[in-house]
Amino acid sequence: MGEIEGTYRTLQTPGTRLGSQFNAGISTLEPGQSLSTAMGSGGKGHCKGLQIRVQGLDDAQEFFDLESKADGQTVLTDVYRRINLIESDYFGLEFQNLQMNWVWLEPTKLIVKQVRRPVNTLFRLSVKFFPPDPGQLQEEFTRYLFSLQMKRDLMEGRLYCTENTAALLASHLVQSEIGDYDEVADREFLKLNKLLPHQEHLQDKIMELHRRHLGQTPAESDFQVLEIARKLEMYGIRFHPAADREGTKINLSVAHMGLLVFQGNTKINTFNWSKIRKLSFKRKRFLIKLHPDVHGPHRDTLEFLMASRDQCKIFWKSCVEHHSFFRLLDQPQPKSKAILFTRGSSFRYSGRTQKQLVDYVRDSGLRRTSYQRFKSLLTKLLSQCLYQWSCVYVCVCFSVFQRYPTDKAYFIAKEILMTERTYLKDLEVITVWFRSAVIKENAMPEGLMTLLFSNIDPIYEFHRGFLKEIDQRLALWEGRSNAHVKGDYQRIGDVMLRNMCALKEFTSYLQKHDEVLTELEKATKRVKKLETVYKEFELQKVCYLPLNTFLLKPIQRLMHYKLILERLCKHYSPEHKDHHDCREALKEVAEIAAQLQSSLIRLENFQKLTELQRDLIGIENLTAPGREFIREGCLYKLTKKGLQQRMFFLFSDMLLYTSKGVTATNQFKVHGQLPLHGMIVEESENEWSVPHCFTIYSAQRTIVVAASSPAVSPELPPRYLLGQGQRPNTITHVCWYRNQNLSLTDYLRMNQNQLSGYLLRKFKNSNGWQKLWVVFTNFCLFFYKTHQDDFPLASLPLLGYTVSTPGEADSIHKEYVFKLQFKSHVYFFRAESEYTFERLGQESVVQGETHLFI
Repeated sequence: MGEIEGTYRTLQTPGTRLGSQFNAGISTLEPGQSLSTAMGSGGKGHCKGLQIRVQGLDDAQEFFDLESKADGQTVLTDVYRRINLIESDYFGLEFQNLQMNWVWLEPTKLIVKQVRRPVNTLFRLSVKFFPPDPGQLQEEFTRYLFSLQMKRDLMEGRLYCTENTAALLASHLVQSEIGDYDEVADREFLKLNKLLPHQEHLQDKIMELHRRHLGQTPAESDFQVLEIARKLEMYGIRFHPAADREGTKINLSVAHMGLLVFQGNTKINTFNWSKIRKLSFKRKRFLIKLHPDVHGPHRDTLEFLMASRDQCKIFWKSCVEHHSFFRLLDQPQPKSKAILFTRGSSFRYSGRTQKQLVDYVRDSGLRRTSYQRFKSLLTKLLSQCLYQWSCVYVCVCFSVFQRYPTDKAYFIAKEILMTERTYLKDLEVITVWFRSAVIKENAMPEGLMTLLFSNIDPIYEFHRGFLKEIDQRLALWEGRSNAHVKGDYQRIGDVMLRNMCALKEFTSYLQKHDEVLTELEKATKRVKKLETVYKEFELQKVCYLPLNTFLLKPIQRLMHYKLILERLCKHYSPEHKDHHDCREALKEVAEIAAQLQSSLIRLENFQKLTELQRDLIGIENLTAPGREFIREGCLYKLTKKGLQQRMFFLFSDMLLYTSKGVTATNQFKVHGQLPLHGMIVEESENEWSVPHCFTIYSAQRTIVVAASSPAVSPELPPRYLLGQGQRPNTITHVCWYRNQNLSLTDYLRMNQNQLSGYLLRKFKNSNGWQKLWVVFTNFCLFFYKTHQDDFPLASLPLLGYTVSTPGEADSIHKEYVFKLQFKSHVYFFRAESEYTFERLGQESVVQGETHLFI
């Protein structure tokens, strides 16, 4: 069979990735033949028409044949139709003018009136309007194109961010393109594909982060890219150079909320649309006229000088379009009288507004047919090679995979790995997410920024390396790597000893956490913007615990290492090859822990006081020096209406009692504040004929209260029960709803016993088991799909729950299953091993019931 001479080149486009049916872009030019000569030799109407070259967001180029008098909308429509783009109004075509500035192709004007030589001009598809929330994009394909725009902006240096954030974005882009982590495939892909300007020295970090995205689909990866990017200050920003009246060089930009002013890459001012009365330009001067209530008695017009009148007009048009798209409900009419903008130009926005677009997609029922995302040709070839290699490898190592470790030491080491993953995620709440929030709003004083992040960043970087070491050792232990042939790998003591010694260098950082927590609390009271950002951040899903709790994690983690190493040393015999290293590592971490123990107790107390300050109404300065939190819990106070539930808080100097009403802030209202000095507590069951009743006498008043059981009477020890909920429901709220009580000792004990790992969960009336990544902390189980997820899907406060093994009536015939029950709420959880089962559900009999007691 004969072959066709010539060159073949497959061009991947957004449509081919998603299975769209259109020109695949195959070139069949003869050797030495150019595109222009080929087009000139045939084709109807080419000499009188236009051929426009358009580059997609995936960098593939396609040609469009148009009439010579076609307007911009004609080529836009053709482009959108060819790739089957439904939410098209977010996009536009841009080209470089004579000054080499990127400008938008106007839909209503002839192409030849806008571009001097259309045939020689490259038009590129780009995102024009960036919504503040990618959740507003209803089509998966639209989100994919937006992620490609983020990729382009990263590479061109427009999406300015820290190296950590850039690496994280790149890792999601890699996952979207080639799927799950594979070291060989990752290195080859990053070698051939440029994602970042200085990618070489970030390659290891990108690969490390990519490893965490196991099982993440391309669509999920696209969404993660947009979620991270939208929180950056430079998201969707396009600079227009200018100067203020003093001649200071600045950059102007326009976004969904209004006009922005930058100095370098730092935003120094924002003019919301609601503040602007009129925008205009006069020659090189760009003018912003503000409403009187904004500027007050001072000048009402701001003036900026740009390089030319054309530059002014380009920026002014962009402002017109952004205002219309994001602020107007309906498309502006051609003859309507301008209100916000001057009448010096007939230019207007000609597309649909965002509201019209959202309504159109929702009401029209238009949906992309099912499709499959295709990987690039390179990825397919790599996958085939890796598959052939892996087939050989599996034949060689099959017996190794069958020998799954059963030694208890392995599961203890695995607990270190699982909890280290969660710990690093917790640190990222501060180092990545909170940092991004305060930088975006410029909310934190510079001195506090330096104090906070100069202390926590080095700790975060250390633990990134530590996690990598543990992961590699467990891979050897499990037989996931053929390096085991070199010998001694079923041990963890050497890794722990090396890193516990290195951790000593960070003691000075950990000792400053007291100062960090105190200064942060002071600043939130002093700086209104920081207080607002702080409160709003605590409402985000990623902040699944009170924010200042995450600042305690580094010291708490030391205590975890100490307890885990104690279990290892107890498990090993003195003759075991790993015993010596584990014992030495325990000495190292015990020394650091002893130095920081008093600091931890002080920080735990301060954290609890600041949390209560936010939960209580009617009490000021709860964090007064010297005050210590002792206990919180529910009692029933005798009133004129009988016994009524109250929440009591015992401190070292006073007793508070509160009630919880239905309020928007979900806070407790203080009804009484009794000093402890001179207070007397007496049993009074006989006097009032109420079980577990006692009378509290103070200098101010006398109250009669009753407990729900003798377990919370003054002279008896407390129950150790588990429970907590996410904000706005803190541990205190769970105590209220479940009629329980906790002491500071309970909190300290809880913080020393935090667990992470995969469990199978089953509801009472369901048939199947669901595999979830579960984090046990703050008296609560938090459920994630995988350990790479940034925030939990759901949570289960455990205060008041009982734990037991399933009975015959439960019809559970599996190993390592425990049952959690609170009233009619029943859950079953299945662990992977006997060790994990015992760690999660060590049983203790209290008052005839079995409770979760760690």
